[in-house]
Amino acid sequence: MRTVNIAELKNRLSAYLDQVREGEEIIIRDRRKPIAKIVPLARGDWRAEEQALVAAGLLRPAEVRLTDAFWNLPIPRVPAKRVAAAVKWARGER
Repeated sequence: MRTVNIAELKNRLSAYLDQVREGEEIIIRDRRKPIAKIVPLARGDWRAEEQALVAAGLLRPAEVRLTDAFWNLPIPRVPAKRVAAAVKWARGER
């Protein structure tokens, strides 16, 4: 089991997630105090979680599978101010 402080985790998140994928558990510290743990999901664990979220009405499963062409589409570039305005609008903060 490895330990890491928040700043290091933020800087190298991908590397730590790779370790979790390989079965490693990571303890996260805030000023040397353990505050959280990242653990790999056991195979199939996510299915039960997904079903619970669907049952609670918090998740709606996809109706169709995305085609490979979707993943090759260019990423839209939207100004941050426009995104922030859309989020505020969606939250009712008009």
